[in-house]
Amino acid sequence: MQIIGFIGLGLMGKPMAENLLRATFSLVVHNRSRAAVDELVTQGARAANSPREIGEQCAVIFTMLPNPETVATVVGEILEFARADTIVVDCSTSHPRLARELAERGAQRGIFVLDAPVSGGQVGAEQATLSMMVGGDENAFARVLPVLQHLGKNIVRVGEAGAGQIVKAANQIIVALTIEAVAEALNFVEKSGVDPVKAHKVMLGGFATSRILELHGQRMIARNFVPGGRAETHLKDLNIALDVAQTNGARLPGTQRVAEMFEELIARGFGDEDHAALWRIVANEFDN
Repeated sequence: MQIIGFIGLGLMGKPMAENLLRATFSLVVHNRSRAAVDELVTQGARAANSPREIGEQCAVIFTMLPNPETVATVVGEILEFARADTIVVDCSTSHPRLARELAERGAQRGIFVLDAPVSGGQVGAEQATLSMMVGGDENAFARVLPVLQHLGKNIVRVGEAGAGQIVKAANQIIVALTIEAVAEALNFVEKSGVDPVKAHKVMLGGFATSRILELHGQRMIARNFVPGGRAETHLKDLNIALDVAQTNGARLPGTQRVAEMFEELIARGFGDEDHAALWRIVANEFDN
């Protein structure tokens, strides 16, 4: 059986790795902090002390990392030591330019690097129902697809290297602007003296319904901002989209405004909260 490596065991990475273990893959894991590694070892994984160790022994390697800088460092180390024909699947939300650079570096050594960012949040990671938007070599994608199917339900190769990250940036634009719209609507309801619980229930049955209204609307009503996806992470994603837009000429006025709102939320000390905490800015909580 192929040995699979997994690096990055945070909110998303850990449940994804657990799903691979449940599928009885032979799994080697590495993470910056040790607690998640130790927990997965008790479930049957083996521990590695570095990306180099993962690269040297694994045929398929997944990464789920917090930012492009970390992706560059970790995948760069993997590429130094991995064998030819290894497939690296970077599930991080990163920059498409970096995805293309890493794919080119890998190709020079006969290694395939796919950018495969995901959508669906922590719940999707836990339930193996993630959407996975994949960029990179078509044959490598076909080879690794049976493994990906243990992580997600909607898995699409959207183009060559970097295309996955472009689609993920677009996804994050929609999510961010919808979170802001839901926050505006629910704050409007509350300020008008109408029960937000009842308003939420009836809107879910209408044309405004969405998973974001359902899940994040409930978070806003309950003021429960325990993170499933952190505000600071979403700002990173929006900044990637804005940077790409400067190059390709796309206009993103709404994205720019919502990014500024996330910047304010983070400056006020709430970057570790769920991105639904954008409600705090929309509701002008700090002046109440």
